[in-house]
Amino acid sequence: MNTVVADITYRAMLGRKRILLLVLLPLALVAVAGLLRLIGGPSEGTAVMLMKSFAVGTILPLLGLVAGTGVIAPEIEDGTIMHLLSKPISRPVITFTKFVVAASLMAVFAALPTFLAAYLLIQNESGIAYGFALGALLAGIAYAAVFLLLGVLTRHAVTIGVIYALIWEGLVGGYVPGARTFSIQQWAQSIADQVSTSAFFKADVSIGFAVPAIVVVTVAALLFAGQRLRSLSLTGEE
Repeated sequence: MNTVVADITYRAMLGRKRILLLVLLPLALVAVAGLLRLIGGPSEGTAVMLMKSFAVGTILPLLGLVAGTGVIAPEIEDGTIMHLLSKPISRPVITFTKFVVAASLMAVFAALPTFLAAYLLIQNESGIAYGFALGALLAGIAYAAVFLLLGVLTRHAVTIGVIYALIWEGLVGGYVPGARTFSIQQWAQSIADQVSTSAFFKADVSIGFAVPAIVVVTVAALLFAGQRLRSLSLTGEE
């Protein structure tokens, strides 16, 4: 990891309009949880539904898209990445540093608000808050790697990422049984189910598949992104 690259990336991410999305999305989650608590009181079933459909099913992949593509895609699009590539820093180090920044943003803006929303709604009943927070953290790391790779692969990363998040993760991965095995949000739910004892919640993917899948996808995406970054010449031509 290169601290200079990390510092530049943090300042870029926290100084752009993307920070509004990184803040507003989790605020919306916490606000909805607070409203549900105010209207209906503590409800384990409601908490599980909110965490599954909104926190992990909607907010998490969108935050992953903002963080993962945001750390590198804008630099590739406007050509400023070439200044960084001209420095004596290896491409894998650049890729890994960008990933660490994206993953840390996911921890702060995804995992922590997920815990706060669940705790606000139901405190720590049945381990729901801790379970979904852990699931959001590990799945968020995978999302950061996948969307970072997407940002390196194409200049249309945001568009493709939105389609992936809404169609594959939101619709296909959520409702088609066979596709759930290959959905990151389903892996997050498996981790949450492993921690939680709630009777209102049962994951469709085994923990024995979900955790290795997160590791494999994360590592593979980072390796591929590092290799892909090597193909960029200092003139911006591939």
